[in-house]
Amino acid sequence: MSNIIRLVTSCIVFGAAVALCVFGFWWWGVLVFVIGALVLLTYFLNENMLLAQYHMRKEKMDQAQAALLKINDYEKELHRTQHGYYNLLMGLIESRTAPLKSEKYFKKALSLGMKMSHNTALAKLSLAGISMAKRNKREAEQYLKEATKADTNKLLAEQIKMMKAQMGQMDKQQVVRGGYRQQF
Repeated sequence: MSNIIRLVTSCIVFGAAVALCVFGFWWWGVLVFVIGALVLLTYFLNENMLLAQYHMRKEKMDQAQAALLKINDYEKELHRTQHGYYNLLMGLIESRTAPLKSEKYFKKALSLGMKMSHNTALAKLSLAGISMAKRNKREAEQYLKEATKADTNKLLAEQIKMMKAQMGQMDKQQVVRGGYRQQF
């Protein structure tokens, strides 16, 4: 449902709540006002986004993808502050099947911006992993530094540490493949 329709519906429901209160039906007015508040809440927090986040926490990626695919045009159906989160969730789902194709979603999420710093750190950490898969060490190091700065609550500290260890292994593999050092 479009955001404009949600706003118009909530205004109509709020008007009905005021009318009920004016005519003396206080309890019905309060009930209709609460319903109007729920409709207005869906303007800011899309129900499909909430369902997708819930299913991702339960690691049910198929159901999370189905919930996100119900959003046909995210620019019209979501509030502008949710555009970055939509692309982040799509990138996380896409990274399960085709990691290199998910890069565009993470970059778009970063360009649109997200309010929570740990989500920004997650997007940058994912981009670092993609850069490592492409064997682009300099870009991966840059994304890891940015992810470390963005992770103010240290929620991704363990993953960043593991990624740095993998990057160290990448150095050893390059030396061996280059012919400088042979392993016996």
